[in-house]
Amino acid sequence: LSWTPRPGLPLDTAAALLASGPDGEMLWLDVTHRPGQAPWVQLRGRYLLPPCKQRWHTCAAFLPQEGLLVCGDRRGSLILFPCSSSSECGAESTSIDNGGTDVVEDSSSESEPSCLLHKGALPLQSPVSVLFGLHGKTGVTSVTIHRSYIYSTGRDGVYRQLRLQEQQLEVLQKHRPCKGLQWIEELRFALDGDLLVLGFHADNFVVWSSRTGENIRCIPCGGGHRSWSYCSSPLAEVFAFIKSGDVMLYHRAAEPCEQQVLLPSLHGREITCVRRLGAVQVASHATFNVFVTGSEDTTACVLVLSENSRAAVPLARLSDHISSVRTLALAMGPGDEGLSALLFSAGGRAQIECYRLLCSGDTASESAVACQVTHVASHRLDKHWERKKNRHKLVKMNPETRYMSLSVVPGTSTKQLPTPWKFLAAACSDGSVRIFGLLEAAQKLVLVAESFHHQRCVLKVEAFLHTWAGGERHLLCSAATDGSVAFWDITGPIMDAVDALHQAEGEMQLLALAAPLVTIMAHSCGVNSLHIRETPEGRYLVASGSDDGSIHVCLLEVALGRGEAAAGTSLQVLERVSRPCAHAAHVTGIRVLRPDLLLSASVDQRLTLWNQRQGKLVPLSTTFFHVPDLAEMDCWEEVEAGGELRYYCVLCGQGLEMLCGTASSKPPPQEGPQ
Repeated sequence: LSWTPRPGLPLDTAAALLASGPDGEMLWLDVTHRPGQAPWVQLRGRYLLPPCKQRWHTCAAFLPQEGLLVCGDRRGSLILFPCSSSSECGAESTSIDNGGTDVVEDSSSESEPSCLLHKGALPLQSPVSVLFGLHGKTGVTSVTIHRSYIYSTGRDGVYRQLRLQEQQLEVLQKHRPCKGLQWIEELRFALDGDLLVLGFHADNFVVWSSRTGENIRCIPCGGGHRSWSYCSSPLAEVFAFIKSGDVMLYHRAAEPCEQQVLLPSLHGREITCVRRLGAVQVASHATFNVFVTGSEDTTACVLVLSENSRAAVPLARLSDHISSVRTLALAMGPGDEGLSALLFSAGGRAQIECYRLLCSGDTASESAVACQVTHVASHRLDKHWERKKNRHKLVKMNPETRYMSLSVVPGTSTKQLPTPWKFLAAACSDGSVRIFGLLEAAQKLVLVAESFHHQRCVLKVEAFLHTWAGGERHLLCSAATDGSVAFWDITGPIMDAVDALHQAEGEMQLLALAAPLVTIMAHSCGVNSLHIRETPEGRYLVASGSDDGSIHVCLLEVALGRGEAAAGTSLQVLERVSRPCAHAAHVTGIRVLRPDLLLSASVDQRLTLWNQRQGKLVPLSTTFFHVPDLAEMDCWEEVEAGGELRYYCVLCGQGLEMLCGTASSKPPPQEGPQ
């Protein structure tokens, strides 16, 4: 038995009672309470639960606008039933049990048989959508409807966000509140926008706040497997539960909060990577910049930053990683109503997660921006290895492999390809450069090619596209801990992978990348930052920064054999510029702003603007920033209303900081960042 509020009826006098019986049959009864009289019961619908060993429901909620009923069962499945048609049948059945309902006023015992004797008049309806075993074998504990989204909880330590897509349940993302909270019972949406997760941790009842990321209440009660009820208000909070047959009551009066948060944290540990998603223009508001950050606390955060308020407001948290998030990559897509992009996040335990982000203006929310997150696909090397044939003959991959850097291969979703595959390059700590293919429609992320050319930890990768009148070539740059920078032509492997994936429907034999076209020893030790920019002449400036504080810039030209794409690709290094000891510590951020303008950032907390002329890097200005242990930098440019070009950069490490600067359009620049 379970109770659920009935849409359109007052909560204090009416509710829906769902009862599971033999052979998976579930009955929907409307129960109305009348003061001084017995309850009035009316049968509204009959439903058939999916077959399983423990065939009964555990929770339910109505979707009144769609005319649907969503249920969770003991097997951990989410089930969607139609209820609009059954409401009509139930209205007709009132004439059947009218004789019984008239007797209800005198005796409640006669109401039950009169209501259920004619249940055969109602059709036994089957589900329209089933997500079998979504929460594992421990069952679904609650289903909640909030802002047209469906939220489900289970005893697997996860709560999920879903939506309806053409009367089908679609999982958008899953969340794991905190370590050890395996028994999640319910979700509560507070008036201040906070999401409270109620559950049991060991032998305690826990209320966990998703906004602060901490337990706000912990009550000893003996653990789960008990009846309980929790209620909170500005004046007090009450928790009632049954323990050893006794009804226990916990009451706590509201107390003034002595602790005030001056500045809320974005992550629990240092921020390792940051990417700017774009800007959202909100009516009657200023422009908001949307960023994505990754951290050592195993989460990624989508946040909005306003220049006026100078406050960072989280929009969504992604908690699918089991280890630290080391790198991010974005593939922008067409956004008719806002920002749309594919987000790739990767890090420890050789894990990659892919999400579809859609950000748009929302004046009703606190942040003025709404972000919808849809989980697309994931990949882990250890699971990939377990699916291999004859794996006992192979050397197992290192489970501690980390992805150090990601880069989306541009130009791979064009009409030239038979299927809209997107490709992703990854730098790995086990010395390999790997290429992955993503088919978003099938939610598949497949490893297609790899190379162990570097034979040491690869720190950075950057993919770029070379186009000319006769076609295009996909090129890749990788940098390792020995200071070497290698350049690859990955056009052939990508085309071979597309053909193989199209024929094998998502499964293929792993390809090997050919040897690099050119390898440059740019530094004496590890390369921590890398950026490539195309010049107006069709050449490429490659800038890199190292652990030894040096900066290296080289100019490349792509040459094709007699203009034929199949004749092979060659790279020529036209010019090399090096600046030893450009910084006093690791150079962890570098960007080529213009062919003559370079920006670098270091752990020494200096942001330096350089002018490249006559084979030299000349410092123009230096700005000190406040973020310690700088991990990464991202830059973009914007044209102001007066036509002035401004450069923006965001820095992350032990914090997050955004700076703005201007530079003269006439080289060499005379003024640095302001």
